[in-house]
Amino acid sequence: MKKAEREALKIRRLKEMKAFDGQFAEAGRGFVCGVDEVGRGPLAGPVLAAAVVLPDGFDIPGIDDSKKLSDKKRREFNDIILERATAYGFGIRDNSVIDEINILNAAKEAMYDAVREAADMLQTRRGSEPGFVLFDAVSLENFPYPQMAIVKGDQKSLSIAAASIIAKVRRDDLMIKYAEDYPGYGFERNKGYGTKAHYEGIRQYGITPIHRKSFLKNFFEKSK
Repeated sequence: MKKAEREALKIRRLKEMKAFDGQFAEAGRGFVCGVDEVGRGPLAGPVLAAAVVLPDGFDIPGIDDSKKLSDKKRREFNDIILERATAYGFGIRDNSVIDEINILNAAKEAMYDAVREAADMLQTRRGSEPGFVLFDAVSLENFPYPQMAIVKGDQKSLSIAAASIIAKVRRDDLMIKYAEDYPGYGFERNKGYGTKAHYEGIRQYGITPIHRKSFLKNFFEKSK
């Protein structure tokens, strides 16, 4: 595919994703807030969620599911999103909470906090609240705003895709910092996922205070 074709595809995708969010803006008569989380699968580190409200004039081609972007491109978009977003927020739950209430419930709590933080910023900046909240494939109980769970939402919704990007960058930076605190596990590269180097680190050094014990039960049983 030629460069011009790639750019045209990005512009078409941007229009499609904006139009997807637009239908909920009309239904909710207000701001659309996209929410996504990262870190459900790793053996170590937190689960982290982000919520983003984008302005109508946010026309940045190339925004997509964070998993489809390079680290360099994610970081470029991250800075743009944080600078231009109408509102945004983050939520986080560490490994101890994940072990206590399971990863899905921990992710939902993080999402709720992210929306609440974004809603507070939206109230401060615009004197308004989210009119509709879009989640990537989950929904929250006892939630104060109209919501929709979108399957593969980070590929359909511009605001969810933006949330996936800023969540991914923030969690990656946390894991890079943890790599300094706990060397030998490759956290700066694997971000806590179960790579060969990570498992070798566990065998050699044991688990760290940021490991999810509930995720490692099978590993220790097989190692006996």
